[in-house]
Amino acid sequence: MRVFKCQHCSQVLYFDNVQCERCGHRLGYLPEQSTLSALEPGGKLWRPLTTPGIPRRFCDNAAHDVCNWLVPPGSNDRFCTACRHNRVIPDLALPQNFRMWQQLEWAKHRLFYTLLQLDMPLLTRSEDATRGLVFDFLADPPKAEVPTVLTGHDDGLITIALAEADDAEREKRRIQMGEPYRTLLGHFRHEAGHYYWDRLVLDENRMDACRAVFGDDTLDYGEALQTHHKNGAPPDWRENFVSSYATTHLWEDFAETWAHYLHIVDTLDMARAFGLSTIPQVGPDDALTAKIDANPYKAGQIDAMIEAWLPLTFAVNSLNRCMGAPDLYPFVLAAPVIHQLGFIHDLVHAPRRPRQTS
Repeated sequence: MRVFKCQHCSQVLYFDNVQCERCGHRLGYLPEQSTLSALEPGGKLWRPLTTPGIPRRFCDNAAHDVCNWLVPPGSNDRFCTACRHNRVIPDLALPQNFRMWQQLEWAKHRLFYTLLQLDMPLLTRSEDATRGLVFDFLADPPKAEVPTVLTGHDDGLITIALAEADDAEREKRRIQMGEPYRTLLGHFRHEAGHYYWDRLVLDENRMDACRAVFGDDTLDYGEALQTHHKNGAPPDWRENFVSSYATTHLWEDFAETWAHYLHIVDTLDMARAFGLSTIPQVGPDDALTAKIDANPYKAGQIDAMIEAWLPLTFAVNSLNRCMGAPDLYPFVLAAPVIHQLGFIHDLVHAPRRPRQTS
């Protein structure tokens, strides 16, 4: 993620801004240009100041204040590149659902920003009935005896429990599950990891390479999940895994590592946008020194990203502690985890075979 600039008055803008606070121009995100543009009205359409000769219209979800993206030029879609993947949204007749859906959408749009930057395949079910990506945002049923909605992935369908958008409920679940970190964006990135395991490992015949790094995927997933919930992670999990949940099964290890890879590239991109560097004043220490000036989306090797990431997280964790807040990144990246992140990095940047849609 990065910061943007209003093309009319040069005010600094952020990804989810819908109006320039200085000049009042309406703002719209142009995903194919990776930029947030000031807009001027042009009848039923809007003229982006970045490309005034190409009028655009907003995604239909902009009417609900859950999206600030513009539909690609020439497209007949009602929805933008991100919202066209929605299959089920909450019942907006219930007022409590609207605010939670809004939070889900802002997190989802951040996910799509990163996926687009990484040039990930993003087919809908109408484009590919078997490999398309869709989202269901589901509220718990009203009757207490009915099972609650579980966030998860199933063959291209990502379900996000609406309750996760309630900060108090999400914190309650984080504590119950002994997690140091639980966010909506983290859910989206993790579940997307399951989807891209299917697309980039399974479909691309990279199972042997993946097993060499992550282990055996043929273990019964249901049994592995039950064992994890019953016994927890092994005491030495930090030596080989990015999180305790990653110890459950190869699929979860891959998805957790994928999520952390997206955490890293997105945060490094924002740090670069602000020109951040870490130069400790306590004396020379290469382990804590970094100048974050390289584009993480174009990095050739994972090592350069980690060399910037570790000093950055040391610094921001220390700042958070000064405010009495939890660490921004409460994880330790052991050498095997960095090796796994390198696999994800190489996978993301590997050439992909063109596929026929079904």
